[in-house]
Parts: sequence; structure tokens; C-alpha cells
Amino acid sequence: MRMSRYFLPILKETPSEAQIVSHRLMLRAGMIRQSSAGIYSWLPLGLRVLKKIEAIVRDEQDAAGAQEILMPTIQSAELWQESGRYDDYGAEMLRITDRHKRDMLYGPTNEEQITDIFRKDIKSYRDLPKNLYQIQWKFRDEIRPRFGIMRGREFLMKDNYSFDLTPEAGVLSYNTMFIAYLRTFARLGLKAIPMRADTGPIGGELSHEFIVVAETGESEIFYESAFDNFDPLAIEADYGGDLQPIVDHWTSHYAATDEMHDASNCPDRLVTGRGIEVGHIFFFGDKYSKSMGAQVQNADGEMVNAQMGSYGIGVSRLLGAIIEASHDDNGIIWPESVAPYKVGLINMQVKDDDCTATCDKIYKTLQSQGVDVLYEDTSERAGGKFAKMDLIGLPWQLIVGPRGLKNGTVELKNRATSERVELSVEAAVSQLVG
Repeated sequence: MRMSRYFLPILKETPSEAQIVSHRLMLRAGMIRQSSAGIYSWLPLGLRVLKKIEAIVRDEQDAAGAQEILMPTIQSAELWQESGRYDDYGAEMLRITDRHKRDMLYGPTNEEQITDIFRKDIKSYRDLPKNLYQIQWKFRDEIRPRFGIMRGREFLMKDNYSFDLTPEAGVLSYNTMFIAYLRTFARLGLKAIPMRADTGPIGGELSHEFIVVAETGESEIFYESAFDNFDPLAIEADYGGDLQPIVDHWTSHYAATDEMHDASNCPDRLVTGRGIEVGHIFFFGDKYSKSMGAQVQNADGEMVNAQMGSYGIGVSRLLGAIIEASHDDNGIIWPESVAPYKVGLINMQVKDDDCTATCDKIYKTLQSQGVDVLYEDTSERAGGKFAKMDLIGLPWQLIVGPRGLKNGTVELKNRATSERVELSVEAAVSQLVG
């Protein structure tokens, strides 16, 4: 993409309503614009990152055996009345009456909807287990939306639901998602620590939330230093086998948010910091299947309630969490796995024929090799180009100027380390392609 054609409305000043780093930088970098309180439009740069995050989440869900579906955003109130949650959920639920005077709602979560789908078509233990997921927009009417996309009213979420015959099989499904979540967050360049959590309005007794360590996190966290040495991507998990030892390894070390922290039961090697919740998983047995009649026939011919779990990842919230965990005074520092573009190609002098010809050739070569490149081909001054590239945080900057070309070199800058090296055009392209 050429910068001269790109819709990238950069702000030089920080809007007064932006209270945290991710909100400030997303507004300044032209990633989002507020539509109304807690509701945002996603502009091209922000949407590209959102799609990159979504792709990694989807990849790990598929690898763990979950199957993607898509459920409606508007749900019937009757389903929630069956489960008993319609009156209990609270004012966060946006309730609607359609033209036929039927009570509807904008889904804040989908346990009832998925249970209805399951009970209509699955009747036998031979059809189990099942794990169904979606990546869908949701709405919760927060009383005081703030912090940009971190606590908005409308948000993109991955939610999935497991169905099993027995509690033991249900725990295996839970453990599968536990490990899939660890891998997902690691691939996004985040250090996420699983912490036992309150089940809240979802219900059940087994629950963990995944907290990303970030200095600007919303809550105080406490965890053993051993987590600093854990590598989720080194896990060799057989999703069809016994996963309990892996889960036990991760949960045997102390980790708690301030709400769950027990100061009388702390280990010596305790780290305190701040964290952001990016995922939450639950196993709640037959809480919904019992009240909604989602039963299957077991091998003995008996009808039993399906054992269920639900698992959520805040996809849009993850984008803010990544920024909170990875930025400096100049702007965002994207991990390569989710960066909107891998490299920013900067033409220092667009009126110089040699500069422009070289940049055009590099641009075409990188594109042909599948490298996402944002070509800064505008007539803006050099200082403005550098500031813009640092702000939007692309992992690499390839700088082409008349002085360097006279010596047969271009400059390659690593955004995370600020290291700059002079290379030949061929060597720079080779490094970016490789």
C-alpha cells in the first residue's frame, strides 16, 4: 500500500478523553475513531491488526479441534428465560422489542444460543465430543465505558463451547482450551499467565482467566517468578491424550489477581505487577443443559445432561493489550505476527529520480515475495515521515535516500531495538524476505 493513497488520519495531539496508552496511540495512529460512547469504527490500519489477531486465534482453535460457526448477534429472550439468566444478567444486557412485540436482546454471550443449537441436532453419545466456536461482535452496556477498546460497549470476541458426555471428558475439553489459549497469546507476542478466577454470571466451579503482564494494566497481579521461564510454544500437547500434567504444571505455581490474592499463602519468589485480562475459560457441567433440556443418550441407553464449558478471548481487547505491553515514548511496537505491515519503505526524496526508481523496484519485489509493505511515497518532510513510522510501529523501516544510494546502500531500522544498519539494496530485501 502506498502512503499517498492510504487512509491514515494521524493526530499530532493526544485527545483529552484518552486516559491510557493504548487509547492514546490508537487514536493518534489513525486506527480507530469513536462513533458513540464505547463504540468505535475501525479504520484500515486498525482493522489489519484486528484481522491478524483473529487469524492466529482461529488457527489455534482449529488446531485444538474446535469447529467454527457463526451465531446471530440478536437473540430471543425466550432462550435466556429458559436458562434463568434473563432477569439475572443485569443492565449490561441491551434488551429489545421487535415490531411483533417479541422480547429480543443483543447478545452479550452465547451459552443459551449454542445450547439450543446443540439440543436440536445432537442426541447420542456417538456424536460427542463437540467444540464449536465463533468470532463475533458482542454488546454489553457498560455503565461507564472507558479506556477506548479496552472497556467498550461493542467488542469482537472469540467464544466457544464444549459439549461432552461425562464430567471427566468435560475437563479434558477444558484442558484443551487451557493449552490452546497459552499458545495463542504466546504467538501474539504476549506473556499471559493463567489465574484461577471467579465464575461470575457464567457459572460453574472451574475457571481461569488469562492475564497479560503490562505496566499499565488495569489490575494488580501477583505471580511466582517461575512463570518468567515458561514457554507455551515449547508445549508438545497431544490434544487427544492426557493434558492434565501440563495444566497442573502451569497451575501449581501461585498466580492471582488482587481480587483473589491471599497474602497469607504467598511463596517467597513472588512478583507483583499489573495485568490485563484477555481470556477467560469456564467449565460449568450441566448448568445450561439441565435447565434447557440438552440431553444425549449414553451407551446404556440412559438420557443424561451434556457437560458444557465456555471459553472467551477478547479479540479486539487483545489489540489494546498488545499496545499496552509493547510501546515506547515514540509510539507502538508491533510484534511481527500481528503488525499491520512488516516494513515501512521510506522514500526520503520523492523528487529524486534514482530514489523513486529504487523504492518502486523494492516495493514491487517485496510485494511479489509476500511481504506486507507500506510505502511512504509522500512529499512530507523527513522528520514527519520518521515520526509517523515510529508512531504506527511497523517492525522494520527501510530508508532510501540520495546520499546512501550514491554509496550503493540503504538503511534498515529495527523498530523494537532502534538498531540501524547500512546494507546493499539486495541484502536489505533479502533480510526482509527471509
